Amino acid sequence: MPSKSIRKIDDVAVRFAGDSGDGMQLTGTRFTDETALAGNDLSTYPDFPAEIRAPAGTMAGVSGYQIHFSSHDIHTPADRVDLLVAFNPAALRANVEDVRSQGMVIINSDAFTKKALARAGYSEDPLPDLATRFNLVEVPLTGLNREALAGLALSQREVDRSKNFFALGMLCWLYSRPMEATERWLQGKFQGDVREGNLRTLKAGHAFGETTELFPTHYSIPSAKIEAGHYRNITGNTALAWGIVAAGEQLKNPVFLGAYPITPASDVLHEVARHRHFGVKTFQAEDEIAAASATIGAAFAGQLAVTISSGPGFILKQEAIGLAVMVELPLVAINVQRAGPATGSPTKTEQGDLLSAIFGRHSQSPVPVLAPSTPGDCFHTVIEAFEIAVEYMTPVVVLSDGYLANSAEPWKIPEVDSLTRKTVSFAEASEDSEFQPYQRNPDTLARPWAIPGTPGLEHRVGGLTKEDITGNVVYGPENHQHMVDLRAEKVARIANFIPPIEVEGPDSGKLLVIGWGGTKGAITAAVEEAQANEQVVSQAHIKHLNPFPANLGEVLGRFEHVLCPELNEGQLAMLLRSRYLVDVESFSKIAGQPFKVGEISERINAILNSED
Repeated sequence: MPSKSIRKIDDVAVRFAGDSGDGMQLTGTRFTDETALAGNDLSTYPDFPAEIRAPAGTMAGVSGYQIHFSSHDIHTPADRVDLLVAFNPAALRANVEDVRSQGMVIINSDAFTKKALARAGYSEDPLPDLATRFNLVEVPLTGLNREALAGLALSQREVDRSKNFFALGMLCWLYSRPMEATERWLQGKFQGDVREGNLRTLKAGHAFGETTELFPTHYSIPSAKIEAGHYRNITGNTALAWGIVAAGEQLKNPVFLGAYPITPASDVLHEVARHRHFGVKTFQAEDEIAAASATIGAAFAGQLAVTISSGPGFILKQEAIGLAVMVELPLVAINVQRAGPATGSPTKTEQGDLLSAIFGRHSQSPVPVLAPSTPGDCFHTVIEAFEIAVEYMTPVVVLSDGYLANSAEPWKIPEVDSLTRKTVSFAEASEDSEFQPYQRNPDTLARPWAIPGTPGLEHRVGGLTKEDITGNVVYGPENHQHMVDLRAEKVARIANFIPPIEVEGPDSGKLLVIGWGGTKGAITAAVEEAQANEQVVSQAHIKHLNPFPANLGEVLGRFEHVLCPELNEGQLAMLLRSRYLVDVESFSKIAGQPFKVGEISERINAILNSED
């Protein structure tokens, strides 16, 4: 047959959707890796149910994986998808409204039985209507996969579980993706007929795409022009884990991670445990309180201590973090935020824990708070958090979120020597200063890291109000005021350590869009779109949430309007208003989903077109 035409396009967004047992996350991950090897910029968004195994074929059990890839820089997984692969009616119903007009919808036609349609909530066959709105392609995935695996010693269940690789092969052909990396992965992951079956159906899917008349055209997306270097795909959780390991190497101290499993933070514990050859110790405690308490013990013993959880678990750790504030021990507490309150929606994203991180301990208990803005930034943020913790002798909170945790992007692997500044130890500082090792550093107000057994640094620890250095219990009002002021001033001085906030776009004008955490991609894309339309709009993104950068108030005051998109009810906006007396306009979204670019663009246009 004649060869099919190839159409060159700049970018495309694809979503795989099916039952939570259909392997959508694995399919999306393998397609992402192949896309990264093809040299495209990319952004992903995995979305899966909270239930371990919801009833098959129901809306509650739909799992999805979206990938946006391009020949140029991109910042989000895209508001709309160009292609949806729906493995069953429930997956179609849950996702079809996100497909752009006249986009392609590929369905597994074998799954569209009357019973399956009814289970998904359809009262009638939706396909005739969809055929008028989209490029509907009906592929009997189940049957084709069974034919490809005929003759192998596999059960019917094992055969049907492989159909995701048939779809993967078909999509690799459709978008000119290589498959060698997936083939190597399958050869190392499985054995016997299971390995042979997955390899066979992957190749069968590719051959089907090449030979079927359903796809008269396939697509080519040129490689993106990126800075030279070594790259890999990385998720936010993997970056957090690698940052923890790297901090131990850079600061020349052993690392202790104490944690209790919780979605979506558990993968960090799993990944760090894989790297014990770096001398990292991982401790899975019986509960969140024990995990945080063990971390305090490790910090007291002189190790780089870190604990990680999500919202409900982080709240349980707060009393222990308060103890670490009182005894002034360096540890890092990571909160991978999720939708709440209570158990809430464990697999959905949110930014609802900012005020909790800053004020969530009783009494006056200040801690530095940092927030990464991209999956790759999670790596560098953790290293910086350890630097601050050690240099200022304080617990530090890092606020990631479910979107950053699970989404992926290409990440340039940094040179080891570039990862951190040299942290000044008290022994080295004392050689060039008048203060003694048992006194506070006059610049940072940090007390010595008094490792047990260090001559001259004997002291008492505990949660009672104490005297400055010795730890002796002192209840007097003057001492209490002094220690409260001292701990607050110590955290405030961190503003001298962190860089000033940078404005992207004009330094002053009508509108500044400001955000924090995982909203950066959507904000950046919306601002760039506005600037391309010759609208005067700027953006700034805050990594350091307590203390704020020293120049933040001055920057805010240079703009007529300040817009603050957040996945909460306006927590950062409230802080900015109260601190700087600026009329910050809050833009809240609490839907368990990240911002769409169009949502922020609409609000930008409303402000720029308004009459003062």
